[in-house]
Amino acid sequence: MQAHVIIATKGRAAQVCELLRWLNLQTVQPASVIVVGVTPDDVEGIATMQYAAGNVTVLLTHEAGSCLQRNAGIEHLIDAGLIDGDRQRFFVTFFDDDYRPAFDWLQRCRDTFIAHDDVVAVTGHVLADGVHGQSLFDEDALAYIGGKREPEKHWASGDTERVMASMYGCNMAFRDVAIRQCRFDENLPLYGWQEDQDYTAQASRFGRTLYTPACRGVHLGSSSGRVSGLRFGYSQIANPLYLSRKGTMGLRKSARFVLRHLLANGAKGVRVHPRVDYRGRLRGNLMAIVDCLRGRCDPRRVLELQ
Repeated sequence: MQAHVIIATKGRAAQVCELLRWLNLQTVQPASVIVVGVTPDDVEGIATMQYAAGNVTVLLTHEAGSCLQRNAGIEHLIDAGLIDGDRQRFFVTFFDDDYRPAFDWLQRCRDTFIAHDDVVAVTGHVLADGVHGQSLFDEDALAYIGGKREPEKHWASGDTERVMASMYGCNMAFRDVAIRQCRFDENLPLYGWQEDQDYTAQASRFGRTLYTPACRGVHLGSSSGRVSGLRFGYSQIANPLYLSRKGTMGLRKSARFVLRHLLANGAKGVRVHPRVDYRGRLRGNLMAIVDCLRGRCDPRRVLELQ
């Protein structure tokens, strides 16, 4: 069973180069790696890397958007003949550029798919996640993966395999049947908040979506390349409501997201935070709610916001 990797990136070429070095150490090498940026700066230095001279393809899309960029990677995988025919068994892993996988991540993922014919998606144990605090660095990732640091508490953690309604977008893999028939929803622009929930729901029509502790890694949570607080805050409300109407997120879960973000951004926005624009997020939350009351709330509205 072949492994392929797609990396969507914006403004973090150095992070991509480092991730490629980590992929070069995988015990099972990917048959192809597709890096999808938007401008030449996004992929600067990748083409000249020794690793990139082999099976790494660099693509540029006409605009930024994690969903659009990941779809471009899927289409290239199919159109360029990197998979052979309709019967070939493979899986595609989507890594964020600031995710650092244990060196046996792809091997463990492949073993899971082979052992469970009914599993269509896999996400792994996040040992630490810089999104929820201070950004982490590669030396931190090595310490967590090497067992020198204890894993942090995380919703994608635990010692037991279990079905999960959403894979975690920084590290998730999908079997060929899903890749051939599912696409990321490009109505979720820019950061694509909750695109992993949507794609997992689409894939779940074909089998179980599984968390496995065997696939370990660290999400550095790099702050560079992020969208503005205002835009992200709007997406925090608009995207769950959109997915609820679409049917790929339950209404109760969508409502929890809305309430949680409002309360968190309101509480944390009392003081200026050095790293996160909580006040901007709260403004975006409120704008989305007002738009919802006016009947015009749409995830694509973030493209109009400055």
